[in-house]
Amino acid sequence: VSQEEAMDKVFGYTGFIDVSARGFEPGGRTSFFQVKSWPTFGPMGPFIITKDEVPDPHDVSLHITNNGEDRQAFNTDDMAHKIPECIEFISRIAHLRAGDVISTGTNHQGLGALQDGDRIDFTIGGIGTLHVNVEDPAKREWRRGVDTEMAERMRQAGGSSMGMGPRS
Repeated sequence: VSQEEAMDKVFGYTGFIDVSARGFEPGGRTSFFQVKSWPTFGPMGPFIITKDEVPDPHDVSLHITNNGEDRQAFNTDDMAHKIPECIEFISRIAHLRAGDVISTGTNHQGLGALQDGDRIDFTIGGIGTLHVNVEDPAKREWRRGVDTEMAERMRQAGGSSMGMGPRS
């Protein structure tokens, strides 16, 4: 799908929280799927709104809190890769079908570990707020607050979880 045709393929927009597992050894042989593919690691919502309800998907405010503490506040105009570019890139690798979801990622500010008992509120302008209550039966504990080292590594890598490289 070309960038010129990409937006014709979009049905709508929603929120998606891309959760990653902690506790794997840095620089080890950890695969992408080991840190991403766990049950409940992709909460989505609170609603899907159709694309005609969003005048400009590259001008939407997003705000995330963890237990009421600000973690991220940014606008989609800060995306490293715009939606048409993401669709074109992904469609070169995978056959996209109606109903497929593409998560475009975050700007990597305010990243931090989630822990048992946390409440995440993800507010998307024009869509609503997705509320997530974190449960960890093992009750593991991680360093609280923003993981500035992880955020910096992600920015240095180009800020893209899709391997598309740095913003040009």
